[in-house]
Amino acid sequence: MAGFFLHQLIGTWFIIGTNFPMWLKGDKLSPSFTYTLTGRKGVLYDEVSYLKKGRTKVIRGYDTQDAADESAFTWRGKGLLFIAKSKWKVRLMDEKAGWAVIWFSKTLFTPEGVDIICRDRNPTPQLIEEIKNKMLGDELLKNYVQRIVILK
Repeated sequence: MAGFFLHQLIGTWFIIGTNFPMWLKGDKLSPSFTYTLTGRKGVLYDEVSYLKKGRTKVIRGYDTQDAADESAFTWRGKGLLFIAKSKWKVRLMDEKAGWAVIWFSKTLFTPEGVDIICRDRNPTPQLIEEIKNKMLGDELLKNYVQRIVILK
């Protein structure tokens, strides 16, 4: 079953809503995640891309699936970022509609928060409202609905 969930994440997801300060400062635009299989059981290769001053920047790392919860992962940076790690979890997902909501834990460098990710860079306002309504039904995510900023 663990492999099934990994396959649901493969590909590119655009961050369309967030409370993460890095995406809200305004100098890093069009953030996205791209997940690929590594060949190691339960591990994804993770590239976070964004535009800064018109240039694409990439943060690379690995996501290791939690053995007890296939929707939970520990991210560890690659290269110089190897010392950085964080825990995250897919709290909601509609694979058919192409969206998910991920929660990430607080680290030494970042606050706890939520990202709404979507396969489509420009989802409809109706889809965004549908996602927010579903977040209200989740005990953890309902606390973030009012703090989510929809990225342009």
